[in-house]
Amino acid sequence: MNKILVPTDFSEQANNALKVSAQIAKQHDCEIYLLHLLDLPLDLIDPVNEGVGNDLPEALFFMKLAHKRFTETFETFEKELEGIKVHETVEFNEAFDGILEISKKYECDMIVMGSNGAEGLKEIFVGSNTEKVVRHAEIPVLVVKESLDISKIKSISFASSLKSSQKSTFTKAINLAQSFNAQLKLVYINTPENFKTTRQINERFKTFTEDINLDEIDFKVYADKSIEEGIKNYSEDINANMISIGTHGRKGISHFFNGSLSENLVNHSKRPVITFKI
Repeated sequence: MNKILVPTDFSEQANNALKVSAQIAKQHDCEIYLLHLLDLPLDLIDPVNEGVGNDLPEALFFMKLAHKRFTETFETFEKELEGIKVHETVEFNEAFDGILEISKKYECDMIVMGSNGAEGLKEIFVGSNTEKVVRHAEIPVLVVKESLDISKIKSISFASSLKSSQKSTFTKAINLAQSFNAQLKLVYINTPENFKTTRQINERFKTFTEDINLDEIDFKVYADKSIEEGIKNYSEDINANMISIGTHGRKGISHFFNGSLSENLVNHSKRPVITFKI
């Protein structure tokens, strides 16, 4: 891991994400791209130069205001950011599009975002924007609800259907857990709607883990009324410090009918959630 993208609207939630990112950056010797997005009216943007015209006082005002907020943030978190290369990044774009574009432009390895938790997301990251980032990002997205000491992350849950398509995300979750020196706990949520027998689940588990290079895998089957409730309840029962899960990134009509488990968890879980693209 080399680069972490942290979108900010300078809110308390965004600052929590920055503090968590700083800890990860120090642990992995990463750079941080602190991104503030200005969603300005189209008539303020110069389409020829793909930016803002120098003779537009409104645009310049917002640029100077953003720089002022960056400076205040760097001063406030001087201790946390000490020794970390932080790039002050301002872009003129809508939140969702801008975050994904910048993550690709600078070849970032992870996106860290702040959230208000169960009541949804406010400010610039109004629910739909964060959900879209979680759904479409090609890199891991970590959503934090409050300030978090990553040195205290000792247990991470990973929910899986044990299908072969999720093997790569499981491997990523293993690597994440190892980087935090935490134990990864694999769980299969068995629901009435999609009930599987013990033999069926055991066979899936055997196939799913046959190529995984681990001496021992902590695996449980957890029964609940829905997968989302099962993940939240299981994570609470084992006192997991973080939830990890794969996301399919469904689009259009498929997403309309199937929804997104990862997006619901991001909005409803009290714990930090990290998603990996399947």
